[in-house]
Amino acid sequence: MKTLTTPSNRLIGRLLIAGVIFVMVPYTALTMIFDYPDILRQSPGIVLTRFQEGGATLIFTWWLFAIGGFPLLQAYVLIGQKLEQQNHAVRWATTVGVISAITQIIGLLRWPFVVPILATHYVNTTDPGTKQAIEVVFSAIHQYGGVVLGEHLGQLFTIIYTVLLSRTFAQINLFPRWVSNLGYLASGIYLLAQGDLFATVIPNFPSWGLAGLLGSTLWLVWLLIIGVRFMKLPEKLISKTISEVTNA
Repeated sequence: MKTLTTPSNRLIGRLLIAGVIFVMVPYTALTMIFDYPDILRQSPGIVLTRFQEGGATLIFTWWLFAIGGFPLLQAYVLIGQKLEQQNHAVRWATTVGVISAITQIIGLLRWPFVVPILATHYVNTTDPGTKQAIEVVFSAIHQYGGVVLGEHLGQLFTIIYTVLLSRTFAQINLFPRWVSNLGYLASGIYLLAQGDLFATVIPNFPSWGLAGLLGSTLWLVWLLIIGVRFMKLPEKLISKTISEVTNA
């Protein structure tokens, strides 16, 4: 018989807190050096020119912003391992959470590895036709990598994961009820940000400009809170036995 213990509560807490920090630090830097996310509302030519002006510092900042999601990805998996014996629905939630993190990471990685090439060609060419072609390519990549992967699929799966995990916390009474309610609130506001995405392809589609910022901020606060809560949880050993079958 072999006894397996579940992941440490403190490890889960550290990963969640680290994930929030690793997301917020480069995001804040991008708002200062690249006028993000307002710059995204500018024309492709302005975005590409500003990106080229940012140089290696801007590329590295975008790379940090993309890989900053890896601690959260690991935390999602460990939370699933921790709670699956108490609520089997957590397995489904974990799958959704992993998908959300991976799609957002892939979407963001276009900035340090695809956009620099387009920006360099755009700035260095004087041919109007070539510039226009580059703008079209950038728009297509930005719409797919940013809107489809990062914002639509990534955020939608993040919302679903947050709702499922908040529901699990409430069902097993792991944290106070208000923690789950905060998760629901953040998810509801974050969902409204999908209107901005549909507005990129459907003119005059109703949207609320603050939904993305407010929803994502509340979501990060929620993650930070559950990270601190996990840090304070006593280490209850939840073990299970597995029969080892060996061949003679």
